Amino acid sequence: MTERSDAAGPVAGGKYARIERERRFLLAGPPPASAVTATRRITDRYLPGTRLRLRRVEGPDRGTVEYKLTQKVPAGRPGPVQGLITNTYLSRSEYDLLASLPAAVLSKTRLSVPPLGVDVFDPPLHGLILAEAEFATDEAALSFRPPAGCVAEVTDDARFTGGSLVRTDRRDLLARLAEYGIEPDPAASPVE
Repeated sequence: MTERSDAAGPVAGGKYARIERERRFLLAGPPPASAVTATRRITDRYLPGTRLRLRRVEGPDRGTVEYKLTQKVPAGRPGPVQGLITNTYLSRSEYDLLASLPAAVLSKTRLSVPPLGVDVFDPPLHGLILAEAEFATDEAALSFRPPAGCVAEVTDDARFTGGSLVRTDRRDLLARLAEYGIEPDPAASPVE
């Protein structure tokens, strides 16, 4: 059985859930196209009142689509250990059934720039560009150097998690970005 202790104690993975270690960074702009190794379109559906996210990912090869249901249990403390994550891969019909439930929707383009995944958000969050890196060990997470173009690390700023961003309107996003000295170009359009 998996146990999750209080904010001062360790987070332990279990038979079905694994420890999620990641760091998040605000970027001033997207990476150059020459650095991108793959592009994916992601649509996340956050089910209200739960820790569940339904995800649809269109792969780099048009026509490949992945569906999954994710549960994230936050660690409840700062640092790169975000908590526990459990993924269940779904068929199209399973996804369609769950997608009929009420949800808040967040869409973005994920650019693979190893070792980072760089998310370029669709309206109303356009102008937000987040880079994430995932790690197998605490040591690897702690020794990671922020990417070029990093404006700030926001790993410990819960306002930049998907579950929070999905409830963020344009005005609130601009205020958050301004706190970090970022003023998105109003003419900039999302990545296609």
